Formats: sequence, C-alpha cells, structure tokens
Amino acid sequence: MAGNTIVKNKNRWAAGVTPYAAMGYYNADYEPKDTDILCAFRLVPQDGVEPIEAAAAVAGESSTATWTVVWTDRLTPHENYQAKCYRVDPVPGSNQHIAYIAYDLDLFEEGSIANLTSSIIGNVFGFKALRSLRLEDMRIPPHYVKTFQGPPHGIVMEREYLNKFGRPLLGATVKPKLGLSARNYGRVVYEALRGGLDFTKDDENINSQPFMRWRDRFLFCMEAVNRAVAATGEIKGHYLNVTAGTMEEMYERADFAKELGSVIVMIDLTIGYTAIQSMAKWARKNGVILHLHRAGHGTYTRQKTHGVNFRVIAKWMRLAGVDHIHAGTVVGKLEGDPNAIRGYYNTLRENKLEADPSQGLYFEQDWASLPATMPVASGGIHAGQMHQLLHYLGEDVVLQFGGGTIGHPDGIVQGATANRVAVEAMIQARNEGRDFLNEGPEILARAARWSPELRKALEVWKDVTFDFESTDVPDAVPTLTV
Repeated sequence: MAGNTIVKNKNRWAAGVTPYAAMGYYNADYEPKDTDILCAFRLVPQDGVEPIEAAAAVAGESSTATWTVVWTDRLTPHENYQAKCYRVDPVPGSNQHIAYIAYDLDLFEEGSIANLTSSIIGNVFGFKALRSLRLEDMRIPPHYVKTFQGPPHGIVMEREYLNKFGRPLLGATVKPKLGLSARNYGRVVYEALRGGLDFTKDDENINSQPFMRWRDRFLFCMEAVNRAVAATGEIKGHYLNVTAGTMEEMYERADFAKELGSVIVMIDLTIGYTAIQSMAKWARKNGVILHLHRAGHGTYTRQKTHGVNFRVIAKWMRLAGVDHIHAGTVVGKLEGDPNAIRGYYNTLRENKLEADPSQGLYFEQDWASLPATMPVASGGIHAGQMHQLLHYLGEDVVLQFGGGTIGHPDGIVQGATANRVAVEAMIQARNEGRDFLNEGPEILARAARWSPELRKALEVWKDVTFDFESTDVPDAVPTLTV
C-alpha cells in the first residue's frame, strides 16, 4: 500500500501493483448521485498507510478492484462500477478516520439483503492494510428502498390488529428461559397475560430442546393465550419462536402457529438475512406479525472501531421486513447510549430523517413510505423506570419486562399488573401535560397508593440500576448518563 505521493505518479494502466487511489477509487471531486448508496466507514490504517489510500482500498475491494491491474477492466465501463471514496475526515483525538464512499445502484441486486451485505462488508473487514474497520451508517436511496417489501404490517397496522392505541405495548420473556416443561411454560404465559401484559415471548435460545419440544410449547402457550383473551377481553399474543435448522422446519412451525391462531411469530437474527426475508414474505402472506430477536448482534455491533453499527442492522432489517426488532433500552442491563438509542429508534420508526451527528446519523434517509418497524426494549428494565422509558423511547415501542414481571415477590400476575398500572399512570400524566420525566417518581408513588402490586414492585426494585459507561457513543456529543 502506498501514500498520496506515489498515487500521483502511477499510471492507471501500467502493469503491476497500482495504489487504489490511483485506480480511481478516491475522488474528492465526486458528487454523489441521488441514486447512490452511501456508506460511512470508521477505519484505522496500519502504520505507514495513508488514510486516503486505506479508504480507497475499502472502496475498491467492496466493489470492483483486486490487488493488481487487470486488463479486463477495458472490457467494461469500469468507472461506472467503481465505488468512490469522496471524503475522509479524521476523528478528533484518535487515530480513526471516517471514510465516505458512494456505490452506484447498478452494483446491487434488487430486493436482496444478502447481495447488499456481500458487497459492502464481504471482504474488506479482513484487509491487512487496516487495523480495524467499522460500518457506521448507510444512506439507502428510495430507488433501492422500493425494491423491498419492508415490514409485513408496520406499526399502524399492528396496532389495528391488536386494537391497542396511545401507549407502549407491554411484554415479558418467560423465565427461566430454559428448563421449564411445556405445561409450566404455558402457566407463566397465562398469568403474565392475565395480569395485564399484551405479549409474552420465547427467548432467543428456546427452539425445540429435549426438555420441551416446539409443538408441545406451541400448544400450551396458545391455550394460555386463548384463556387470557377470554379472561380479559383483550387481544393477546405470545411470540412463538419458529427458529430452526432449516427453512422447511421453520415454515412447518410457522404454519402450525398460524393454525393455532397466533397473531405473532418470532425469529432470531442468527438465521441469516435470506431466511429473514423469506419469513417476512411468509408473514405478509399469512397475516402474522413478525418479531425479530437480534440474537448475536453484539458480537459485531458493540465495539467502537470494528464491526457494523446497530443502526445499519436496523436499516437492513427494516428493508428485509420485520415488524419488531430489539433495539435497546437506555436504562436496562444491556449496552445503550441515550443518543445512539434515539437514533436507532428514529431509524426504525420515522419516514424521513435528516443527518444528525448527535444521534450518530451520518446521512439523511428517505424510507419512501416503507412501513415502520416497532422497536422492542428489553433487558433489565422494571416498573420504577417507566418515566425514563417513556421519555427516551416514546409510545411506539414494546416494553419487555422479563425479570421485572416474573420476579415480582407476590407472583407473575402481580408483576404484570404493576407494569400495566405504571405505564397507564405515566401515559395519563403525559396526556395531562405534566413533566412526567422529572415528576416520574412522584407519579409512580401516587399510583402505588391504590395499587399494592406497583407498590411492592417499587419497594423491591427502586434502587436497581445498571450504570456503566457505554462503549459505543456518537462522536459529536459527550457520553450521556441516565
């Protein structure tokens, strides 16, 4: 690899090894077209490698280039198919740079997340000339957005399916998530739904283990859902995880869930992009809400300098077509900077976004009326944080209290009731125009006077917090604390 001084002196068609920038993969004068897919990469070059040359290498190796001159470039209008780095900015106070790269739309197959990702992140993350590389954000033009179906239903249609409006939806993951028999698992589902939750769910690692085969779980869970619907008069659901080893098995499980009358099924991110798109098409065809657990994402989204930022995963999954995706909590036990989380939620829910460095959004994004995906907040949250959850996450969200429901000292029903009372008290305060964030503890305390379930929850969990510094925060603003 070579720096800019060599780049200027190398002929594009001379035999041998030519620096990537000299081959046209860096062009500071390039004006991105409205139809271009744009990417922002955070990169750290190896010692002796110029940042511009490193960025040009990323552009080259994620589009048409290889390590040496090839004469077959003359057989095609290669300039059209070359990705072009058009800007490289240093990140103050670090050895990192943000490289902005434009990709012509003709490089990508329509409606395929697999092809999009194979191109953008296929080879370059193992490139020796880079110490580290991270895909921070993408702008996906409406021309490409329109080749995807997007979420099978979207937030508006989901609320109409459920007949639930004006407040966050409430859920809980069955605990312990491994080891229960099918009948006992169903008991948890029934009690949580009867107590006031809208959803219960399988967790990411519940599939079809020896202690509880999938068909048995589906039968007992749907019996519980139907009993809870009858007892409360509300529409309820349980996320039946149809994740399996093959697509044929997944379709079999999903079909059985539909036959039993489930309004929702669940898949794991680990099944892969093509399988996710296939299940999204199944969900749209069959009128079933599709929930995605982002299992495994932290292996490549959490670190600041290497991997793929979750906001990119959120964009891919909205394109692929999921109705729900876990997207962080701010105040729970899992990684989540408030500014970054707000950016994820806006990416999933809004129709049009402007670039906003404070939220880590490098580009504008026009979803061209693609349905919105409902964010799901889960992981170490409880009723005593309801004011913070509503403030940071808004009302179009599913709040999942697993331990915060099933760990209630008086039982599962009481845990669910505590969460329902807390959210309705907070929504009422918001609708009355109160400063519910600052008055939140007082609002909850007043509601607890006539709700022993909420009072006990606040007594048990009032001091529970997970106050750790976030490892992934936007560069533009200092790290926030809750």
